[in-house]
Amino acid sequence: MAAFSTGMPIGDMTALMALFGTGAVVMRGAGCTINDMWDVDFDKKVRRNSTARIVRSRVERTKTRPIASGLITRPKALAFLGLQLSAGLAVLLQLNPYTILFCFGSMPLVVIYPFMKRITYWPQLVLGLAYNWGALAGWSAVAGGIDWTVALPLYAAGVSWTLVYDTVYGHQDKRDDIAAGVKSTSLLFGDHTKVVLSGFSASTIGLLCLSGYMNGNGLPFYLTVAGAGTAHLIWQLKRVDINSPPVCWRIFKSNAWFGAIILGAILADLAYDRLSAADASDGSDASDGQPK
Repeated sequence: MAAFSTGMPIGDMTALMALFGTGAVVMRGAGCTINDMWDVDFDKKVRRNSTARIVRSRVERTKTRPIASGLITRPKALAFLGLQLSAGLAVLLQLNPYTILFCFGSMPLVVIYPFMKRITYWPQLVLGLAYNWGALAGWSAVAGGIDWTVALPLYAAGVSWTLVYDTVYGHQDKRDDIAAGVKSTSLLFGDHTKVVLSGFSASTIGLLCLSGYMNGNGLPFYLTVAGAGTAHLIWQLKRVDINSPPVCWRIFKSNAWFGAIILGAILADLAYDRLSAADASDGSDASDGQPK
């Protein structure tokens, strides 16, 4: 969206998208490593039964994670995290100084997120704040600063969307979470999940449209977001069964399609704007060439 606002050349935009894509993969991997290091005692919980024997009760879905399963030791995991963070820093240093400093602001959120499930029913909110930092950083990388009137509703839309998909994701583990004393929005919303997520879904679409309005986006953006984007979120909420882990997993994964829809909306509007500007320029040149 910043490329639309600033008129950034397509080649530069593509290169920056590739850079951010690499950074996202690396840093989300680092986030997973941090999460697994924090959660190893939950993924492989030890309790004593009535005869004082040690019984290992592992969270079913996470028991095969490398650290919990014993495949990788904590020191090796820490060393791997160091490599991931070094790769992330290498990507970050390709950006402008303002963006470099701004991106460091997300690190506390990345580090504290795994701990939040121990103290609040809203760890998904912290996850959303961390995951969607890239929306703000992306604008900064393009423009050298942040237009908060556009970027803030875009960021809020991402946070709202995260609450939708990660609440669905969390319903896979709710029985294990209760046993382990872990909190989540999945447990907080309970049987009212679909109703609450309907509100967050509406907020996601509304905030995306507000961001587009403040950015001066055109009809292709709104039609795609409000049309295909809304339809997909409605489909998710109609299809999800919060008591079926396989269905929750399938609906969670389908959010890749929602992300593709929003990306498609941005790119379609950008292409429409550039083509319209080119046609207007050609028409102006032709008019200037007419004899008077």
